[in-house]
Amino acid sequence: MKEPMLRILSVFVVALCYAVLPVLPAAAELPEKAISRTHDEAALSWGPCPPIFPSGCQVAVLHGDPAVGRSDVFLRVPGGDTLAPHWHTSAEHMVLVAGELQVTYKGQPAVTLRPGSYAYGPANAPHNALCVGPIVCVLFIAFESPIDAEAFSGGLE
Repeated sequence: MKEPMLRILSVFVVALCYAVLPVLPAAAELPEKAISRTHDEAALSWGPCPPIFPSGCQVAVLHGDPAVGRSDVFLRVPGGDTLAPHWHTSAEHMVLVAGELQVTYKGQPAVTLRPGSYAYGPANAPHNALCVGPIVCVLFIAFESPIDAEAFSGGLE
């Protein structure tokens, strides 16, 4: 190969590296590690629910930061307890993990969730829930934005 052609090829390779390197992930930007949790594992850190709920209600954060943005949680409600009418500014995606939970959204008939049931609650939609029977209810909830729970004083009919 002639020297001028080798020089042009070298410059091309160096320029290509400078063009491609910024789009490659840096070592410090490795993706998050995958996680797996079960509702009954001892390592979960359970804390109290907001004060509008019964004292036995507990929540465990699984992923994300509930104060900042999207997060996933387990919600645990003792058998027979009711979550008073409330609403959230975030939509919620739910899967019942344990127990039997009756959920009522304003203007809609009550729905009974059983383990494996999926439910979607729109943002700002007033609702309540009753953990039916003696078995503790555990609900997985994925919130789309920071978590809040505001009391709702109107009727749900």
